[in-house]
Amino acid sequence: MEYYNYLKSLHLIFVITWFAGLFYIVRLFVYQIEAAAKPSPEKEILQKQYKLMTYRLWYIITWPSAILASFFAFWMLFYTDLGKAWLLMPWMHVKLGFVLLLYLYHGKCHQIYSQLQKDDIKHSANFMRLWNEGATIILFSVVFLVILKNAVNWIYGVMGIFLFSLMIMLGFKMYKRIRERNSS
Repeated sequence: MEYYNYLKSLHLIFVITWFAGLFYIVRLFVYQIEAAAKPSPEKEILQKQYKLMTYRLWYIITWPSAILASFFAFWMLFYTDLGKAWLLMPWMHVKLGFVLLLYLYHGKCHQIYSQLQKDDIKHSANFMRLWNEGATIILFSVVFLVILKNAVNWIYGVMGIFLFSLMIMLGFKMYKRIRERNSS
């Protein structure tokens, strides 16, 4: 069991750093997109700095954390008796579905990262602010699911995070209106 706990600890550490990278990379995307609208030379200075920051964050923290979190999860699930037992539980199947969503989210962030590194802006800063909530929803869903392990209870938790997300989006829209009204 102690061996399993070491694996679980390492898995959790890398999950935390993976999410930290995902949260911060999207914030840097917002800054990069906003920098593109600045006048020269500020635009070029900021874009160069943000490209460097996103490169370092993406390839030194986020990608390695994703790989290591996945490696330790795989090891726990397939090479320990407790992990094999977890695989038989219905809540684990749902959790793995959320992990798949996280990989898809990560992949889309990589696509956006690649576009911005080439100065190809396809999304607005406001879109990125909302996009950042995707990782939050996945994180809350997985934590509720892993802690509660009960289908009914985790559904309430997930419904709560969706309502929370809806409140964030409404607050964001209100803030945007206030900001636009104050800038006129």
